Amino acid sequence: MTVPADIAAAAASETRARNEGHGFTLIAILCLALNLRPVMAGLGPILDIIENSAGLSSAQAGLLTTLPVFLMGVGAFVGRRLTRLLGAKTGVAIGIAIISLACASRSEWADAAGMLMTAAAAGLGVAIVQALLPGFVKGRFGAGAGRVMALYTTGIMAGAALSAATAAGLERDFGLPAALAVWAIPAFVAAHVWLLLPFPRRGAGGGVSRATEPLWRHGRAWTLMLFFGVGTGAFTLVLAWLPPYYTNLGQSRAYSGYLLAGVTLAEVAASLAVSAFIARFPDRRGPLFVVLTSITAGLIGVAVAPLSLAWPAAILLGLGLGALFPLSLIVTLDHVDDPSRAGELAAFVQGGGYIIASLTPFAAGAIRDRFADLTGAWEAMAVGVFLTIAIAMRFSPQSRLSDDHGATPR
Repeated sequence: MTVPADIAAAAASETRARNEGHGFTLIAILCLALNLRPVMAGLGPILDIIENSAGLSSAQAGLLTTLPVFLMGVGAFVGRRLTRLLGAKTGVAIGIAIISLACASRSEWADAAGMLMTAAAAGLGVAIVQALLPGFVKGRFGAGAGRVMALYTTGIMAGAALSAATAAGLERDFGLPAALAVWAIPAFVAAHVWLLLPFPRRGAGGGVSRATEPLWRHGRAWTLMLFFGVGTGAFTLVLAWLPPYYTNLGQSRAYSGYLLAGVTLAEVAASLAVSAFIARFPDRRGPLFVVLTSITAGLIGVAVAPLSLAWPAAILLGLGLGALFPLSLIVTLDHVDDPSRAGELAAFVQGGGYIIASLTPFAAGAIRDRFADLTGAWEAMAVGVFLTIAIAMRFSPQSRLSDDHGATPR
């Protein structure tokens, strides 16, 4: 039976339009992702200048990362309500606009109070974006959500790398206010790109969840939260304190920034590898064991031989952290099929996880104030990451179906 030419042409046109729509959606997601870490990653290479200019102790400087990460966690818990109240289109636009305004404010408000307040505001903006996007991605891309989430995390890491690599040069050539405020511009652009996307009336990824039981009653949800929290704690520790650690060891600000940029570029490569190959590993435990071992080895290298092993340790950290972040989100989404419930679980896991992770930059700063050294922080983090291997080994495909008597999350 021959399909009429006009019907075939219409079907081809619809398929082409859908593919083009998905392509532009990916561009918008990457634009957003690029702006979710510079407000933190751009501080480390010039942290000594910020401390002197604003009169901050090391513990207070740690708060510049702790506050946004903590508020990212708190904000993630209200992601479901934000979806119902605002929808993905309006909510994400508000979140990225807050990030842009927080960065811009630092051009005029860079004293201690201003730095802390803008850190909190930026953290709130990041939290809104991160709480709403997983459900949106699950609803828009369905079975392809895992790869899209890996690309999204790649964009996050690319933004961190760019901000770390350019911070010292921007401060040297244009001054501290410009170096702190420059990321307001790409965030402003990302907001406009996002608003060009077409959305259903009630927001992408919407719908009514079939599950009604609170997530806090499920042991697996708490396990996922702890796992995400420890892994993200290692990421925030490296993000906040790797450049100052090497600056204290006599390395230049530019070198320290390049080292963090090297970490994040390795993260990008690892995240892209996850995107390309994760479908070949329905059992995620093998990849998780490899990346957790890589992070542990990198942390030990930074602690015991920071100068001679600087770049090998940075590469190990980058590859491990870069793969772990998308794997953590993918493992979380593995547990739920319903898009609305997926967004709820992702918000719960990220909410508690970011609150746990927020403790590491402040604790490391307090260690630095007390001992004038961060070696103990790297060693403690290495132990914590190594212990999460035991948690990762529980994430078998069978456990998704049997945990909590088959309830969702599975």
